[in-house]
Amino acid sequence: MRTAPDNSVAGNAAAAFLWACTLDVAVAKPGNVSMDAPGHGMTARLFLDSAAAAVAPLTDAALTVGARIEEAVAQTQAVARCNTNLGILLLCAPLAAAAQGEPPRDAETLRKRTKAVLAGLTVADAEAAYRAIAHAMPAGLGAAPEQDVAARPTVNLRAAMHLAAMRDTVARQYANGYADLFTLGLPVLRRHLAGHGPWPERLHRAVTAVHIAFLARFPDSHIARKHGLPAARRVSARARLFHWRFEAGQSIGSEELAHWDRELKAGGLNPGTSADLTVASAMIAGCLDSALCVMPIDPRPAAGIVHTR
Repeated sequence: MRTAPDNSVAGNAAAAFLWACTLDVAVAKPGNVSMDAPGHGMTARLFLDSAAAAVAPLTDAALTVGARIEEAVAQTQAVARCNTNLGILLLCAPLAAAAQGEPPRDAETLRKRTKAVLAGLTVADAEAAYRAIAHAMPAGLGAAPEQDVAARPTVNLRAAMHLAAMRDTVARQYANGYADLFTLGLPVLRRHLAGHGPWPERLHRAVTAVHIAFLARFPDSHIARKHGLPAARRVSARARLFHWRFEAGQSIGSEELAHWDRELKAGGLNPGTSADLTVASAMIAGCLDSALCVMPIDPRPAAGIVHTR
């Protein structure tokens, strides 16, 4: 399987987005939908179709960030008719805006551009994003004491996200300038991609390691909304055991991860926010290195996942 840049829609930002979304379902991350492991009433095809529908508005330089989110959600709903990618779009719209134009020469350049995009967000961006959220109807969305999405916002999008940052890790990225993506997600991804072994194994290991690193660091917002914070913390505690083993260079068999995947899905526990953060981290990597976006993606790696220092 390959993803290729679409030169008709903003070049490398589009290619990076499509590559990251393909990885999202090509790699069997515990609790998430993948090509080999559907779940939560969804299949991998829904996610791939959603990415294909969303990429043009998401990377349209003529649109504001809020308009990109709103139109990308509308296009997604037209093909999927369910929420497959709201968190991904909320995270990737500012990245797409930051990556367009002259290619960023390094991660720090892209990070500074992303901060500038966030600093320029307006009340109109918030209004458009609120409409998009209402259209997507994410599961478990409750009422907020300030700037609730059911009401018209009176502050800019970054300020609105800042108010939700303590309870939502996607909102946290808007508040902290995407710090977690650039200091956790991207470094973990790069470290594992640069490891030993065949490319497909390194790619799968890298994506799995990023997903587990986020899940270990932050109780998953999607799980917390649907099942409560204690349930999210229990999943994070389990993830920390896998994360420690990755960092210690221990072997982790794919069947061991598949067993945890089945347990999570049986309990209706979907670490979707951790997956969204993983996709955004991969998009950053693709924006910084366009060669990644045309590398082969094998949806079925070898039976073992081994981290070698």
